[in-house]
Amino acid sequence: MARSTRRVVEAADIAAKYGLTPARISSLYLERETTGFPDVVGHRGRARQWDGKDVDTWFAQRKLSRLQEHKPPALDPDQLLTSTEASKFLGYKSPQQVNHYLRDHPGYFPEPDVVEELGTPERPYQRRRWRVQTLLDWQATRPGMGRRKVTGRPTRPLPDVPVDGDPDELLGATQAAALLGFKSVTSFSSSLAQGNLPLLKTVDAVTESGGRRRWTRRRILEQKAARNR
Repeated sequence: MARSTRRVVEAADIAAKYGLTPARISSLYLERETTGFPDVVGHRGRARQWDGKDVDTWFAQRKLSRLQEHKPPALDPDQLLTSTEASKFLGYKSPQQVNHYLRDHPGYFPEPDVVEELGTPERPYQRRRWRVQTLLDWQATRPGMGRRKVTGRPTRPLPDVPVDGDPDELLGATQAAALLGFKSVTSFSSSLAQGNLPLLKTVDAVTESGGRRRWTRRRILEQKAARNR
């Protein structure tokens, strides 16, 4: 008989993961005819147990439903936001939501546009920041959102980048995305984060103003050729 791989969770586990109380989880369950909360799959003593996958799906659908109604504030597309500011801008209740994505779901959220190396040699740390337009582009194509009307600003089209330009010219993420045939900077950043663009893992330069990544046209085209093989 095949061994079950079901991940069983209890109210305390769910509460800790989603920032609620065990009493609130029990309330959602007792009102499941209205809330649609998953039914239990068993008990351990008096403690109810749920299938963790069912619970995660319920919370994901609940979050997406709320986020679809959220309209980000009008900001300069080039304004840089920290992870906490980005979480608030995108409508998340938790100020740590973006950090959660970066830590637990690699490749789901776009890479930061700017990474600042701060602290001391003994205690270094990074401050990551995203352009407002990067967040809007990701919001418009967020995985799991399905077909929906985009209420924020439209995705900025990628520029036309000549293939036969100076091979040593340094190009940014937007131009690299265009040369590689991506539909958006977000999809390019996600693919890069997932290790699908190994030739671009190391940058050729970082701008002094803003710390933005740059690659030579030659390396970008080499990566494009490798993708097409």
